[in-house]
Amino acid sequence: MSNKTSHESDVSFIQALAELLRQNDLTELQVKRDYGENDSLNVRVSRQTQMMMQTVAAAPTAQAPASTATSPAAAASASADTDPASLPGAVTSPMVGTVYMSPEPGAAAFVTVGQSVREGDTILIIEAMKTMNHIPAPRAGTIKRILVEDGGPVEFGAPLVIIE
Repeated sequence: MSNKTSHESDVSFIQALAELLRQNDLTELQVKRDYGENDSLNVRVSRQTQMMMQTVAAAPTAQAPASTATSPAAAASASADTDPASLPGAVTSPMVGTVYMSPEPGAAAFVTVGQSVREGDTILIIEAMKTMNHIPAPRAGTIKRILVEDGGPVEFGAPLVIIE
């Protein structure tokens, strides 16, 4: 492969990675291609997460007036959802990935609302780049809220559960 063809191929590859990042609502993607001895391409494509966090936070706020019309309890819940990461006891995601609430499909969830956990207990798994990362409880307490869905995407710093 000539150098010019390799360069054009690399540019197309990087553009495809950027499109994957956008389509899958990811914040970062890193790939290394080895072409041969002393010939490789290492690419890291990322975008700012702060903008995405503002979008996520804005959605519940926009829904709050509709909730207020239905019931005061729903309104309190909606306003509490505007920034769950700021609640005491919030456990946030250490990475971008896919959340799994149980060790395997069909198995019981690691935790449920109202369950007591000890520091170090696995509360969920986040799959990132085909690696299953067990997320431990940072402290002992009771699971008050679960803020993520099984099989759903999660961003770095997003709140996962509330432990009090």
